[in-house]
Amino acid sequence: MIESFQPSSPAHPFAAGLAAGTVTDDTEQALILAELLLENHEIFDARRYARKLLEWEQSVRQRGLFDLLGPSTKQALLNIELGMDLEESGRSGTTNGAAMRIAPAGIRWPTHDLKGLVHHVVQISAITHNTSVALSAAAAVAAVVSAGIEGLALEDALDFGVRAGEMAQNFGDPTPGADLPARIVAAMEIGRAHEGLELIDAIIEKVGTSVASQESVPAAFAVLVSCRADSWSACRLAASLGGDSDTIAAMAGAMSGACNGSASFPAGAIELVETKNSLDLKKVAFGLMALRR
Repeated sequence: MIESFQPSSPAHPFAAGLAAGTVTDDTEQALILAELLLENHEIFDARRYARKLLEWEQSVRQRGLFDLLGPSTKQALLNIELGMDLEESGRSGTTNGAAMRIAPAGIRWPTHDLKGLVHHVVQISAITHNTSVALSAAAAVAAVVSAGIEGLALEDALDFGVRAGEMAQNFGDPTPGADLPARIVAAMEIGRAHEGLELIDAIIEKVGTSVASQESVPAAFAVLVSCRADSWSACRLAASLGGDSDTIAAMAGAMSGACNGSASFPAGAIELVETKNSLDLKKVAFGLMALRR
């Protein structure tokens, strides 16, 4: 299992030669969402969100990084560029892009209005992932983040996430395949039964680690359940899975950090990420918390 931050391989197909501690597309896109939520406290501007994602894609290409936009987001933004209505642009999006960047919404909106929380997740996510499975996945992650910040015990936060996922399934285009909340519940049982290297093997064999929402999001929940109060172990274990490991780690780390607090990460790890990427994560988090009501 990975024990600390590592540089990416010079031969990596998407992010060659990145220094240890450099954030990936998951964090950068989550921060884009956080910026928009902080800019406009009441109304979410979906078209501005789409423009920001397009500008971000151009910036990563200028940095020599390619194909960091997931397939669903890439297709949706192309659809928007071609003039497609925002209600239609994300109707093929079934992958984990919405779930990977939704954590700021979980910080922004509290738990007392589950219907409202799901509404905001759907509003944010539909332009790129307007399918029942992707919206369910994003709602489940956001709800655990929100419940963790609220101080709910882990099991209660997990239950809240499953309920949000069930509610969000009623939105977007119906998606063939396994029920996403049911897959989350099954993955959590795997997380309760295994830990460490055994858990990695079990997730690879029984859950999956691809960009599909039905695999990567349940995998993040399995990691969260197994590691419980140890958020740093959750991130390191998820990063060791292979497949879409950075996204699984981003989701597991966001949910675990919300439930356990920043003290569950080594101070040096947070400092390295902020320094390496010129970020002030505490300022972003406190800004979103100030809007929470």
